[in-house]
Amino acid sequence: MFFNLTLLLVNLPLAFLLLKSADWTVANNFGIINWLPEMPLGIYVFLGLLFLDFFGAYLPHLIEHKIKPLWMIHLVHHTDHNVDTTTANRHHPIESVIRFFFTAFGVIIVGTPIGLVMLYQTLSVIATQFSHANIKLPKRVDKILSYVIVSPNMHKVHHHYVLPYTDSNYGNIFSVWDRLFGTYMDLDPDKIIYGVDVFPDEKENSSIINLLKQPFQKYRRSTIKD
Repeated sequence: MFFNLTLLLVNLPLAFLLLKSADWTVANNFGIINWLPEMPLGIYVFLGLLFLDFFGAYLPHLIEHKIKPLWMIHLVHHTDHNVDTTTANRHHPIESVIRFFFTAFGVIIVGTPIGLVMLYQTLSVIATQFSHANIKLPKRVDKILSYVIVSPNMHKVHHHYVLPYTDSNYGNIFSVWDRLFGTYMDLDPDKIIYGVDVFPDEKENSSIINLLKQPFQKYRRSTIKD
């Protein structure tokens, strides 16, 4: 509940930046999808969503795992020992701000109008709730879905407590980027253990105060591989 509130408090005041960014790209004919040849509306929308998912979600997520100060902030999301729909919004307030500016950057680079931005944001909420949900689809169904979108089993590999699984499956809506850039990994769902090995205490990881301080604590990142 706390992180839902902080997410709302961060995003509402900054929402005008997305509007301004989207309006600027349209007014200046800027961005990838505006530089492409004229195309049917359906293809335009699909490419807009696909590229926005890369620049606004996949790329910043990967960067957060590779740059230690950003990883320390992102850790709050990974120290959940019971991954479910609430985990989707479990982000440190600082990360909420960082993610917002990455999204605005994506809007400018891709050149998406505000209608497409709103559609993407809506689909993103649905996708993150779905991929974090505590549900078990038939494995074959989940696997088939994972060739197109980020399925629950695919994303939950990302929440396994040790490397190299933690550094895989960064996708948000579409799974193509993980497969294209070699960051896709598979793991039997029954073997997944949630959390992070460098902050293993479930009780501490359930305290709001501890979670808010977590990015500023020191640790030696484990390179254990199972």
